[in-house]
Amino acid sequence: MNDAAETVSDVVALVRAGQPAWAALPVSSRVRWLARYRDWLWDNQSRLEGLLMRETGKPATEAGLEIPYVIEAINYHSRRAPRLLADRRPRPHGMLAITKRQLIVQRPYPVVGVITPWNFPLGLSLLDAVPALLAGCAVVVKPSELTPSAVSAAIAGWADIGAPQVLDVVCGGADHGAAVADTVDFIQFTGSARTGRAIARTAAERLVPCALELGGKDAMIVLDDADVTRAANAAVWGAMANCGQMCVSVERVYVESAVYDEFVARVVAEATRLRTGIDMGRFTNRAQADVVRRHRDDAIARGAAELIGHGEGPTVLTDTDHDMVCMTEETFGPLLPIVRVDDEDEAVRLANDSRYGLSAVVFSGDAHRAERIARRIDAGAVNINDVFANLFTLALPQAGWKESGLGSRGGSDAVLKFCRPQAIVAARVAPARELTWYPYTPVRRAIMRRVSRLIGARGLRRRFA
Repeated sequence: MNDAAETVSDVVALVRAGQPAWAALPVSSRVRWLARYRDWLWDNQSRLEGLLMRETGKPATEAGLEIPYVIEAINYHSRRAPRLLADRRPRPHGMLAITKRQLIVQRPYPVVGVITPWNFPLGLSLLDAVPALLAGCAVVVKPSELTPSAVSAAIAGWADIGAPQVLDVVCGGADHGAAVADTVDFIQFTGSARTGRAIARTAAERLVPCALELGGKDAMIVLDDADVTRAANAAVWGAMANCGQMCVSVERVYVESAVYDEFVARVVAEATRLRTGIDMGRFTNRAQADVVRRHRDDAIARGAAELIGHGEGPTVLTDTDHDMVCMTEETFGPLLPIVRVDDEDEAVRLANDSRYGLSAVVFSGDAHRAERIARRIDAGAVNINDVFANLFTLALPQAGWKESGLGSRGGSDAVLKFCRPQAIVAARVAPARELTWYPYTPVRRAIMRRVSRLIGARGLRRRFA
């Protein structure tokens, strides 16, 4: 066993030992621990945001979004968890079930491993840890080796409030992440499609479940009846927020000809006003700057026009097409290619011409038209006249299609996916032998045939045949 595997094994064993007692607590008790943790996060907000800013290079406003987002998740899931996790007794469905008492119990996976990237270290780590804890799981978080401090400090708060030892962190590189995937009972991964495939292979070999939120190449469609000013502002924020380092960033825009020139002019004007250090942070991962530069250089070499850019800052390209890597590969940086299209059908066709399907955006002044277009887009979420809105709607699923992932966050599944439903069936009456047991006899068979027809058939002729 290497050092990484031994470290992870020790941490997993520690939280695994505490998990049965944690799961045995009433849901209301787990909710109270999360409430105390929520208060600790508020009390330590400034310190944690300072760590985020130093590690990630985020501007203050963006660093300030992560903890309130996590706290909203705590509040939302804590309200719903008692009902979601309550025992359920379904009504008998037919003849064979009438004499049975049915019960569904939600049993948590013992240990959940949450493996997270560097772009939203706190938000993504705790967004998954919180519902898993409410479900009764123990959780081990493995943050990116580029951003370990803020996550470690936040998880240390769980011990500070005296909570049961069911939440911990392991820091390190890819070998630590692989060790987590090799050890836990449920793998929650957010990151690249390449690493996600490796996680999925490990999960398949071990026959443990996994949920994967992977890359994106999100498209925006701007129709000829759109509010162009709002659409342009949304495009710039959607492409440049967090220095473009978001899986749901707007990475390509398709604009109908009638409003194309106005849209491009407004995007350029808005992007030109962005201020370094206030609106725009730096790359958290310097290697990502090389990816952005490669996408930009390839596009220009193939005939794209660069309206602003010439460096690592906000870059706007026009005259782009799907022969360019900036239109097909995930850029994960502040680069925005814009394409003129003849009509909405061309826009939808190009938006769907991607191996990714995380989310998308449609701008139109006609609500019915916008929804009709949204229903044609192959993505797990579509925002109409908005951007990133689905991230803040915790009641809705957040699921990637195609190579953008497996499983989902949000909604009821956020808590229930960390549970295994257990069916418990008990006899209401207990004769010495059931009608369906041995010995088989013509009389019993005739009774079963008659009763099953009375209950299951429709129409008098078939019921009494």
